[in-house]
Amino acid sequence: MLFVLCIAALLISLALLTRLAIIDLKIRLLPNRLVLGFALMGILFHTASLFAYSAPLDMLIGALIGGGLLILIRCAGNFFYKQDTLGLGDVKLMAAAGLWLGPEHILAALIWGAIAGLIHGGACYGYERLYKKTNHPLSTYSIPAGPGFIVGIVIAALAKFWPLSHLVFS
Repeated sequence: MLFVLCIAALLISLALLTRLAIIDLKIRLLPNRLVLGFALMGILFHTASLFAYSAPLDMLIGALIGGGLLILIRCAGNFFYKQDTLGLGDVKLMAAAGLWLGPEHILAALIWGAIAGLIHGGACYGYERLYKKTNHPLSTYSIPAGPGFIVGIVIAALAKFWPLSHLVFS
């Protein structure tokens, strides 16, 4: 029964992350209720797995690292650019991801998320310059950060929870 809860939490979380990415791409918003649902699924998963993948303290530290690093980046970016550079939804998303991933894997998620965001931003910027003939200065160009971070979360989760796939498919 606990194994079924773990799988259900993973599947629901994938659906929530997909929904969050779509909404962020459309309206540049990560709804709190969906981010909270993702966080609660992480707590359910680890509780149902009897904390086999992360101890409660590791979950807390992961959330503090994920949310804390992004709030620092947000504050620095806002100070430097004199405008909002990163939404609080992104901060909350990475705090929720830290519950899932713990301290080591949340750092990997942030790195992979930043790389995915750079690729996404570069592709969008290039598309607009080449095909729409726009000439936005790169310094003011923006994209939603959530989808990139979500890619990073999924990559890090695949690494962390890979042993679970052997139980599911065997």
